[in-house]
Amino acid sequence: MRAEDGRVCLVALGTHGDVLPVIALGAALKARGRDVRLAAPATFASLAARAGLPCDAIGTRADFARLVDSPSLWRPIRGARALFTAAAAAAEPVYRWLEANGRPGRDVAVASSLALGARVAQDRLGLSLATLHLMPMLLESRHAPPRLPGLPLPEMLPARWRHWLGRGADPVVIGPAALPPLNAFRAGLGLPPVKRLRHWWHSPQRVLLAVPDWYAPPQPDWPSQIEQTGFPLADLHGDTDRLPADLDAFLAAGASPLVFTYGSAMARAQGFFATAVAVCRRLGRRGVLLSPRRAAIPADLPPEIHHAAYAPLSRLLPACAALVHHGGIGTVAQALAAGCPQLIVPVAFDHADEARRVLHLGAGATLSRRRFTAARAAHLIDRMLASESVTVACAALRTRMAAQNGIDAACHAVDGMFA
Repeated sequence: MRAEDGRVCLVALGTHGDVLPVIALGAALKARGRDVRLAAPATFASLAARAGLPCDAIGTRADFARLVDSPSLWRPIRGARALFTAAAAAAEPVYRWLEANGRPGRDVAVASSLALGARVAQDRLGLSLATLHLMPMLLESRHAPPRLPGLPLPEMLPARWRHWLGRGADPVVIGPAALPPLNAFRAGLGLPPVKRLRHWWHSPQRVLLAVPDWYAPPQPDWPSQIEQTGFPLADLHGDTDRLPADLDAFLAAGASPLVFTYGSAMARAQGFFATAVAVCRRLGRRGVLLSPRRAAIPADLPPEIHHAAYAPLSRLLPACAALVHHGGIGTVAQALAAGCPQLIVPVAFDHADEARRVLHLGAGATLSRRRFTAARAAHLIDRMLASESVTVACAALRTRMAAQNGIDAACHAVDGMFA
């Protein structure tokens, strides 16, 4: 392929944590002079436009709202089923978009994990493709199996046993949700059926794993085409990268607060934020509650608790004492970059696996949703903030994060595919 003639076709499916890093990658590639085209859920059109990228919609805003508002999505096993059902339904629209926009032999496609139609386009059209995985949980390993949602296997179990038990997610959860519609679509294109989604969804050409090797050490049984690029720090969810004026004033008016967020898409977080207020009262600390959903926030907040619909974590966390959150990989990375201790309360998807990794790094603590009470959380936060080892670990990780640039590394990897 001639590098100067090729374009990059980006496809991102999922919620903000899945899509924002792809938008950031697209903006960086465009700044390098690349012709970039993007397809993503319609909800992200304004954020893509802010980054200078026109965005073709995969699905409607109503489709996205139905998915994120579904109670099933925020349960460990039912959530996986709901997510892979939606991913399979989007396979044909993604394929058709790449069929219309990608030129085999000239262009490179980069697709997020759930964009299954991109792998179909690679199989059927011969399109050059890099799969972009944002979380290490998506890679199986007999040596270091990830922790899967709804399967809290003890670390004392041998790794090969945890791997074997984890493989059961394919025939029981993932396969039944995704494979029938995906294989029906493939059959219509004259393609053979996929037997195991978590083998097939890695592009045989290139897989970009967007975490550094000190966060997820490479394993000998990972696919050989994996390239680790580092965290793609992205803070584009909002009209500005500045803190809202009222939040800025709140931060300046007192001691460093605790920050609580349960992700941008979590629809049922009332209990989490009610507990957050109780935690702040127990500890005598100020707090910031981050949620775009006002209905999730308790009414009549005391003056020492501030609610913000959105704030860029890269600007907020350096001014805060600790972060309490769901465990999304993008939020984890922002806390590591700020050197901010974190208490993770996992919901579903990769959250428990990220919590385990943060715990092993010494940068925080974790509590299950069931055990997330004001008394337990306050005790853990108090102990975490008083811990010299946590302070030292967070400072060391902040230095490591400053030395990595996941977006630049990913751009370099994509450029290399044109050679």
